[in-house]
Amino acid sequence: MSVTISVPAPAASADLADPPGSTGPAAPLPVLGDDVLVPVAGGTEVPYAALDQAASAPALRRVWNDVAGYLPYYGSVHRGSGHLSQLSTDLYERSRATVAEFLGCRDDDRVVFTRGTTDSLNLLAALLPDDSRVFVFESEHHAALLPWRRHETTLLDTPRSPQQAVSVLEAALHGGADGPKLVCLAGASNVTGEIWPVRELTRVAHRHGARVVLDAAQYAPHHPVDVAGLDVDWVALSGHKLHAPFGAGVLAGRADWFDASEPYLAGGGASRRVSRDADGALDVEWHTGTARHEAGSPNVVGAYALASACRALAEAGFEGLVRRERALLKVLLDGLAEVPEVRVLSLFGGAAERVGVVSFTVDGWEGTVFADALSAEYGIGVRSGLFCAHPLLRNLLGRERDEGGECGSPPEGALDAVRVSFGAGTPDEHVERFVHAVRTLVGRRRG
Repeated sequence: MSVTISVPAPAASADLADPPGSTGPAAPLPVLGDDVLVPVAGGTEVPYAALDQAASAPALRRVWNDVAGYLPYYGSVHRGSGHLSQLSTDLYERSRATVAEFLGCRDDDRVVFTRGTTDSLNLLAALLPDDSRVFVFESEHHAALLPWRRHETTLLDTPRSPQQAVSVLEAALHGGADGPKLVCLAGASNVTGEIWPVRELTRVAHRHGARVVLDAAQYAPHHPVDVAGLDVDWVALSGHKLHAPFGAGVLAGRADWFDASEPYLAGGGASRRVSRDADGALDVEWHTGTARHEAGSPNVVGAYALASACRALAEAGFEGLVRRERALLKVLLDGLAEVPEVRVLSLFGGAAERVGVVSFTVDGWEGTVFADALSAEYGIGVRSGLFCAHPLLRNLLGRERDEGGECGSPPEGALDAVRVSFGAGTPDEHVERFVHAVRTLVGRRRG
């Protein structure tokens, strides 16, 4: 039974990033929190500048409106006969279809809802055949580095150019043994923001019989993802980085390993039939399809929020969003280049294309202290530390080993970095305020 729901619709113009015929940068998309005031030194308050969006992006107002409109109709998903349960089930499955369209999935791909990118990649690790080999660059986020430990894993050296990345993968796969192979790639670095040559790396992997999973956590909020066009086998992403902070993510891609593996989580919804066999033990018949790996009560609010964000970004138009992002990046990078004490971290060099994520160090400052000063004096939220990418930071900072701190909080005295990141809802003023703050803080200590 198909059930439809009418929810309050935001004004169309509010979410159009690029008016028809426009070739200039887009306007920022409306987000929650853009009117929040925070205290700063001197006892005054300023509008909060959310520049830690590589960690979590503020919710689009469109997403909030959609979720708020649905919540009075909330009901259990898939296993209820009541009207609200049927309505919620329909909404949940239509959300799955929306995400599939947003990602450019193939007709026979599965879209499985998860808690986020980390959960998605751990799910894929559980699906791998026992004799699989995994290839992953050491420069990846820990979510892409750590899930494969029960499989034979080859860590690839950090490349210093897109061409070197292709060569390193080619060398690692050349002449390898037969059997299932998986390559895990980031679309964009969560540390430097630099965009990786996914299409070229995927061609190399497929030429050597390997499959590819794309970690699109940092890429999808900034650029369109086309699973079929890139020819990747799976893609993973998080809603909370896509302006949909309601605890949902996605693993989407080829169906065969989904259906061949034991369920990632065992429980209600994943099982079609449970009985006792002649010996008194449990006998279970598992579902096929997406239900096999979505045990428990589905997060329909998170799925709907994620789908709403996908619709909002698609309707806004990525061309305009990318133009605006590049304009803000120019303001940011040009401003940092004027401060001699600042060193912007990069793998591929200054000309490399990147998303709105930039990490840097400041001579004479610990990253944590600098980030604290930005918050206390200017109301700017950034991230400091190692960004859950310890091997990459060790490489970029020239360290032979880590000091053993947590992802975001290295020990006192340890070398760390500052990361500034923005998204589709970031006003120009936030980036301009950040550049002014960096100049002022560094100049004050210099003088």
